[in-house]
Amino acid sequence: MANISKARPIPAGRTTARRALNPKTTRSILAHTVLIALSLMFVTPFLWLVSTSLKIDTQIFAFPPIWIPQPATFEQYVKGLNYIPFLLYLRNTAIYCGLSVLGTIISSSLVAYSLARIRWAGRGMLFAVIIATLMVPAQVTLIPLFLVFKTLGWLDSLAPLIVPHFFLQPFSIFLLRQFFMTIPIELSEAARIDGASEFQIYRSVIMPLATPVLASVGLFTFLATWNDYLGPLIYLNSPEKYTLSLGLAQFRGEHGVEWGALMAVSTVMIIPVLIAFFFTQRTFIQGITMTGIKG
Repeated sequence: MANISKARPIPAGRTTARRALNPKTTRSILAHTVLIALSLMFVTPFLWLVSTSLKIDTQIFAFPPIWIPQPATFEQYVKGLNYIPFLLYLRNTAIYCGLSVLGTIISSSLVAYSLARIRWAGRGMLFAVIIATLMVPAQVTLIPLFLVFKTLGWLDSLAPLIVPHFFLQPFSIFLLRQFFMTIPIELSEAARIDGASEFQIYRSVIMPLATPVLASVGLFTFLATWNDYLGPLIYLNSPEKYTLSLGLAQFRGEHGVEWGALMAVSTVMIIPVLIAFFFTQRTFIQGITMTGIKG
C-alpha cells in the first residue's frame, strides 16, 4: 500500500500574514486610514474651539499653542452668556428656526405632491422653472425683496425671514418630489377607490411614508436658519429682536475681540445642531439616499 503523505499544517503566523496581505483587507485599511485622517482635519477646528472656550485669557494666544487648558475653567461661558442677552436671542432664533422649518415642510410638500402625484398640463415645465431658480444667486434678489418688505412695513421684524419659507423653497421641493415619485402609485389609487380626496391621500398615505425626507428637509432648513447671519443683519434693527448669529457679532468691539467669550458662546450654539443631527442621523441619511432613485 502506497504511503499517503499528510498535508503539513500551516503555521498560525503565516495564516495571519497571508490574511493581512489580502488585497481586500489592504484596501480596507487604506480607506479607513484616509477617512480617519480626513476626519481629524475636520474635527481639529472644533476641538480648538472647545479648548479655547475653557482657557483663561492669558492662555488663548500663548505660543506654542496650549491644546489642553491648565486649568480648565468655565469662566468664559459665564462671561459670554452674560455679555449678551443670550436667552432673548435664543428665543428669537428658536422662533425663526421653528416657523421656518414648519413653513418649508408644509409648502414644499404640497407643491412636491402636486408635481409628483397629480397629472396636469404644464407640471414638467413648472418643475423646470423651479429648478432653474436654484441657479439664481440670492444676492440678485436681495434688493428687490428688501424693497418689497419695506413696502409691506415688515422691516425690523422676523416676518421677512419667516414668511418666504411658507411659499417657495426650490431645493426642498426637489427632494420631496423625487421621494414622492418612489412611492408606488397603487397606494394612491387604492385610496381613491375608497373615496379619499387628494388632500386625504397626501395627509394619510404619502406624508406618513415620507418621514425620512421630511427629516432631511427639516434638518437642512434648521441648519440654514440657525446659522443665518445675512438675513437678520439686513432686516433687524432693534437689539431685542436679534438672533444668536447677530449676538456673536457683538463680541467684536472697537478696540478688540472677546475671543474667549466668543468661543464659549459659539460652542453653546453648536450643541443644538449636534443634538439635532445625532437624533435624526439615520432618518436623514435614509431620506437623502432614497431621493433621486426615480426621475
